[in-house]
Amino acid sequence: MSFAFGVFDMAANFGELRDVDIRVVGGEPNSTLRGGGMNVPVPYDLAAIRDADLVIVPNWRSPVERPPEPVLDAMRAAHSRGARLAGLCSGAFVLAATGLLDGRPATTHWGMASAMSDMYPTIRVDSGALYIDDGDVLTAGGGASGMDLGLHLIRTMCGADVANRLAKSMVLPPHRPGGQAQYIESPMPELHDEDPVTESMAWALTKLDANLPVDELAKRAHMSRRNYDRRFREITGSAPATWLTHQRVIRSQQLLESTTLPVDQIAKYCGFSSAAALRPHFRRLVGVTPQAYRETFGMAETVS
Repeated sequence: MSFAFGVFDMAANFGELRDVDIRVVGGEPNSTLRGGGMNVPVPYDLAAIRDADLVIVPNWRSPVERPPEPVLDAMRAAHSRGARLAGLCSGAFVLAATGLLDGRPATTHWGMASAMSDMYPTIRVDSGALYIDDGDVLTAGGGASGMDLGLHLIRTMCGADVANRLAKSMVLPPHRPGGQAQYIESPMPELHDEDPVTESMAWALTKLDANLPVDELAKRAHMSRRNYDRRFREITGSAPATWLTHQRVIRSQQLLESTTLPVDQIAKYCGFSSAAALRPHFRRLVGVTPQAYRETFGMAETVS
């Protein structure tokens, strides 16, 4: 079951969607819902979406497997009739296979974004967005971003008051914009002590509050700047300065979540001269301001 469906189901339970008929549809014969040790038959087949106003594809078993043609035909027919289509996480690959995302912006779980770009090069894949509403087609990243899209859909269908009451009942933030970044940390390479570059990276992580010129890191690794940059890119896929900035932003995220320190002080602990210096990097990499991030993920009592 998808997080977005859970939002609609809870909305129905709270009496907020009295006129909405929610149906769980199987795209193949004898489909079942599996999870938590249970195996439950799906009550409806593809005929159930012929008169649907909204069709949500919560997932698909394999991004590299083409969905059955009857599923794709039913999705195209629903779209041509005016239904909105939403694909969540791997479910976005079903929308992609219909061709309805060609030339349009879309997102999926960040771990599958490169596969989508390779398989469907005409789609403008944004791996960082929580969800993208392109009018008649919508896509979302993984996990909780499905809830964000579900609340967004309820907001567009029923208004902000209903969405906000539902979010409060579910103990969720009332609104996270789709353009907000998926909250992921950059994967850290495995750091081997015998590699001078990775040793310098491990050392740099203990000195993020200090000025760290890349020349100093190269010197610590006993390498020329040119060789250091080349080896660094081999390990991380990015330039040393880019990696350092990203690690500083990640550290600031951690401090915003776990402390009540003022943002200006957090910025200095992470190697930025001030909150103003941190803000553009944080917004570019995370998608929101440090204060907005703290309001969503921080401790209950904070110091601005």
